[in-house]
Amino acid sequence: MLLDRLKNIRIVLGSQSPRRKELLAKMGVSFEVIVKETDEAFDVTLSPEDIVTHIAMNKLAGFVGGGFESALVITADTIVVNDGVILNKPGNDAEAMAMLTALQGKTHQVMTAVGILYKGEKQSFVETTTVTFEALDLAEIGYYVENFKPMDKAGAYGIQEWIGLVGVEKIIGAFENVVGLPTARLYKELKKIV
Repeated sequence: MLLDRLKNIRIVLGSQSPRRKELLAKMGVSFEVIVKETDEAFDVTLSPEDIVTHIAMNKLAGFVGGGFESALVITADTIVVNDGVILNKPGNDAEAMAMLTALQGKTHQVMTAVGILYKGEKQSFVETTTVTFEALDLAEIGYYVENFKPMDKAGAYGIQEWIGLVGVEKIIGAFENVVGLPTARLYKELKKIV
């Protein structure tokens, strides 16, 4: 079983996201968190899939060498794509309100790229989940932004929070992917690698 094989490997999660930490722990994996400073700039002419992969792999690059040769390192990045526009983390309440207003009554994509470094080999994959929102009104969006402060979340929302409970009409794909880590796909990929 994969979990038995992973017990003898140093596993590093290169992410400060509390949601990724929680999901990886729920998978039964023992790991440590080490975050490297990463340049998250990207070429705007790239496709959303290439952009999210670029950022996840940039995060991974900080671990090449430097004592991680025998470790299994996992990094990730999540973006929200609405009508071909990438919605990053909002800078303030007004940006969060604008992003969430743009998502109401529509369908968008959430893409998470995962980078894996093991024994000098780098690999990546992207998982996409489609999310459809009900049309919430401005008072409801304002309530969410004021009470949940979604400044650390792509697209200005956490599907596991109040807005997901009351506002998500439909989801096609992995729920955990929208939270920030596609756990089933990660498990499958790790089985191939380890």
